[in-house]
Amino acid sequence: MSDNGTGISAEDLRLRLAEKLSPTQLEVLDESAAHLGHAGQDGTGAGTHFRVRIASPLFAGKPRVACHRLVYDSLRDFIDRDHGVHALAIELL
Repeated sequence: MSDNGTGISAEDLRLRLAEKLSPTQLEVLDESAAHLGHAGQDGTGAGTHFRVRIASPLFAGKPRVACHRLVYDSLRDFIDRDHGVHALAIELL
């Protein structure tokens, strides 16, 4: 865990997605600093807004919304916690 307000880092999300979705491509970016002053930002500039770029064999044949659901479900405990992930942008590769 990182030393920011939420205690959530891009590496935390990357490790979880790697474990749950066995991706062939994966990049997790913490974009929180670009959202300072926006809703859900805790003032630290880290740990609240993330972008996930991912490809996984588990997405094969599934519609985009189902693939996004797999990502959200994998990260549910990071999203549902108090002061957790506020925004998650998902790019399927």
